[in-house]
Amino acid sequence: MTFQELNKQYQQMQNRYGDTNLDSVLYGGTLNNPKLCLIFMNPTGRNITASKEWLGEKAPWIGTKNVWNLLNQCNLINNDLKDEIYSKKPNDWDYEFSKKVYKEIEDNGIYITNLAKCTQTDARPLHDNVFKDYLHLLYEELDIVKPEKIVTFGNQVSKIFIGRPISVSKDRKNIYSVNIKESIYNTLPVYYPVGQGQRNMGKAVEDIKWYLNY
Repeated sequence: MTFQELNKQYQQMQNRYGDTNLDSVLYGGTLNNPKLCLIFMNPTGRNITASKEWLGEKAPWIGTKNVWNLLNQCNLINNDLKDEIYSKKPNDWDYEFSKKVYKEIEDNGIYITNLAKCTQTDARPLHDNVFKDYLHLLYEELDIVKPEKIVTFGNQVSKIFIGRPISVSKDRKNIYSVNIKESIYNTLPVYYPVGQGQRNMGKAVEDIKWYLNY
């Protein structure tokens, strides 16, 4: 499967599970064998690329702040870029700045995606069955990208991707093997660093740094 074929299916899933007035938010970063793949939950309308008027890359977390703080603390984006991100309001992000941010992500060998690509207007929780319906497409996506290491964020995403019950508080620094099309991907579940999970961002940073040096 190609990215073009995947994107078409993701948009079809958007019409089923997301807001039909918004586009799917897809992925971004190093598309060929990144050193680290970050898998989050699902996008919301806070990402300005979800607008149908946005003609640039439909990449995660554009127009937001918290995740970029996490990446900065993990030494995955530099301080100057992080400060520039925090100086901007969502509508200040334009195509040029979005490309600048993801060029830094690409240069550092990072790939960012969501398990579910269905963009919601808000942060309402999704049922497990929605994430499970996306899982085979994420497998196809990762089979194209072939990351060296994977991080999953939060209990729900980690449980569905890894295929067993996960408690990020009890499973810290536990690495799991996930088989995808005869390839094995080492996967580390960590705390979700957005919303109420911000209080555990330090633990997520600690675990990701450990994993990068593992």
